[in-house]
Parts: sequence; structure tokens; C-alpha cells
Amino acid sequence: MIWTVYLSGEIHTDWRNQIQQGAEALGLPVEFTSAVTDHAASDAAGDGLADTASGYWRDHQSAKVNAIRTKTLIEQCDIAVIRFGDQYKQWNAAFDAGQCAALGKPYITLHDESIVHPLKEVDGAAMGWAQTVEQVVEVLQYVVSR
Repeated sequence: MIWTVYLSGEIHTDWRNQIQQGAEALGLPVEFTSAVTDHAASDAAGDGLADTASGYWRDHQSAKVNAIRTKTLIEQCDIAVIRFGDQYKQWNAAFDAGQCAALGKPYITLHDESIVHPLKEVDGAAMGWAQTVEQVVEVLQYVVSR
């Protein structure tokens, strides 16, 4: 079986690449999917639909277009890794975690201890909380190799 792992959340560091490289180095039977990580492209996803003079409507349209991809990939994944960074609030990642919980999709949160309290509900529904990408790779290795 090839496992599909959806990588959600923070886009300002290379954590996705680190997990992918770790899984590849171990020869894990996984494929990775993700939301669009190009911030400007994501913000402009709905620009072709209508006038985007209002910031609200631009964000609204783009969120809906982005949701086509996100919803589909979450529904298709076997497990998700949801990263919360310390520099920005990742409301979209919290939303993705909620979708995973509602769909019964197992997910692992990835964040440091400083934000445990604000993420208590998100972590409460997670199958695991990791603080490093190495821990995520270790969990993936256990889950997909046994």
C-alpha cells in the first residue's frame, strides 16, 4: 500500500521538504500532497472570477477556490500532518485539522510547546503531537512499515 500524507500549515519554513526527505531516505511507501504553498498564488486563486476591489471579496473568492484543492486532498489522504509555526497564526491549519477530525482522518500536529494551550482542542483530536520533523518521520515509519 502507498500511503497518502497531506501536509498542512505553515509555509515559511522547509518542514515539508524535511519530512519528504526523511521518508524518502527510509524508503517509506508514502506520497505527499499539500495545499498551495506559494502565498501570492494562494491569495490570487480567485482573482479571475470577479472584481476583487474589496479585500474581503478577494479573500473570500480565493478561499473558496483554494478549498477545492484542500477539501479534495484531505478527503483522499490516509493521514495528515498539520504544522503550526510560532511566527504566524495558521487559522487555515486549524480549519484543516477540524476537517480531518470531522472526516475521521487521523492527523499529527507539529508545533513547539509554547503553543500547546491555544491548540488544546486541535491537539485533543490529533493522533499525536510532534515537536520535530524527525518525530513525524519516526511516526510515519512505524505506521506505514508495520
